[in-house]
Amino acid sequence: MSLWTVHPKYLDKQGLISLWREGLLAQKVLNGELDVKLSNPIWQQFRQAENPLKAIGSYLSFVAAEGARRGYKFSHEKIIYPNFEDYEIPVRPQDLIFEMKHLRDKLKLRDREKWNETSQVEKVEAHPTFRLN
Repeated sequence: MSLWTVHPKYLDKQGLISLWREGLLAQKVLNGELDVKLSNPIWQQFRQAENPLKAIGSYLSFVAAEGARRGYKFSHEKIIYPNFEDYEIPVRPQDLIFEMKHLRDKLKLRDREKWNETSQVEKVEAHPTFRLN
C-alpha cells in the first residue's frame, strides 16, 4: 500500500489517482471490510490514531480536494468520515525528504513537467494530515 506523507499537490495524475485508490483501500481495512495485513509505517500511523477512520477520512478529504482542484472527479461520498481536521500524525523530516526523492525519481520517468515543477521545491510540505516532528 502506498500512502504518501508528502502533500498531494506534488503528485502527478497517475500518482494522485493511485493515492486515492490506496486511501480507499486503507479505509476499507480500517473499517473491517477487508482482512489484509499491512506493514507500511504510514499505515501503522493511521491504525494507531485516536480515531483511525476519521484520520483516514481527513487524509482522503485532502486528496479529493487536490483532485477537484485539478478537475478530477473523485467520489467524496466514498469517504466514510469526510473532514478537514488536522490529525497531526507525526512524520520525521528525513522521511519526508526521502519520500520526495523517491517521488521525483518516479516523476522523472513518467511526467517530466511535474518532475521539473518539484525540482523547484525548496521546502517539502507534508500532507495536511501529518506534522513534522
